Amino acid sequence: MDMFDVIAVGGAKVDIFLDIHDTNQHFRLSKKTGELCIKSGDKVLVDKAHFMIGGNAANVAVGLARAGLKSVVVEEIGSDEFAQKIVNVLNKEGVSERLLKQVQGTSSFSVIINYKRERTIFVEHEEREHNFTFDNISTKWVYLTSLGHKWKSAYKQTLDFVKNSNIKLAFNPGTSQLDEGSEELLEVFKKADLIFVNKEEAGQLCGLKNSENKENQEFINKLLINLKNKGPKVVVITDGSNGSFLIDDQNNIIFRKAIDTATIEKTGAGDAFASGFLAGILSGKNYKEAMEWGSYNAASVISKIGAQQGLLTRQEIEKKLQNA
Repeated sequence: MDMFDVIAVGGAKVDIFLDIHDTNQHFRLSKKTGELCIKSGDKVLVDKAHFMIGGNAANVAVGLARAGLKSVVVEEIGSDEFAQKIVNVLNKEGVSERLLKQVQGTSSFSVIINYKRERTIFVEHEEREHNFTFDNISTKWVYLTSLGHKWKSAYKQTLDFVKNSNIKLAFNPGTSQLDEGSEELLEVFKKADLIFVNKEEAGQLCGLKNSENKENQEFINKLLINLKNKGPKVVVITDGSNGSFLIDDQNNIIFRKAIDTATIEKTGAGDAFASGFLAGILSGKNYKEAMEWGSYNAASVISKIGAQQGLLTRQEIEKKLQNA
């Protein structure tokens, strides 16, 4: 039987990043509406293109492997050259492909436009059956995250594995889950030891907006308590430069300020925080220390292009903490 520290169930895909200089005459960003505009039919020169792998599960698995932990990705990918890129990178990073299943067809991918320190993401999810198997494997944690179409049966299978194996579950829902799955999400919440969401996702899950113009801390405390009441033992909410917030199993609320760093590109910040946090927990750290691990990992990722370039090793995280 193969033993892992974390099994990451969710997306593994290719990300194509297009860097657009702030002064590029073909692009215009409306400050009023936030709309990014280009002329229809225009031919646009980009400053640089980057061809990398991404996907929530792959990002977290790579982050854990960098921290010296044994991780594996559970996902179906295609049989094209994109799939080979995914396999090659995971192998290079020391992430097991034991549960990575290749099927006929193309792999999922995203195109990300980086312009004026903000990202615009075009995502294509190939429809998969998500016929996963957890045979002959053991783990300390399962990290369940975003899946595309037909995710509900995969989530049920994962929950069954967690319940039957008496292991811990961390959960980070994706867009499809937030939009479609209220009943299914509640089942995951009831079993989850830990959930990760950003402030906007938390607001959507709770049906709450900060319409009362409350102080940010007060509003997030309300979100933390609301989510905790749905069943998970611990809830973490990230809020970009405003930091991260946690409510533990004793209803204690902990705040960790964000690390001050120059932002190049924000893709993968949440995944970096999650992998750093889990690496801290698996290394015997308390929640406050784990939040520090997650914060440094996220800060490093947003200082580089892509979701994985900036992921830190355990030694790098510890050195940053020593120098703080």
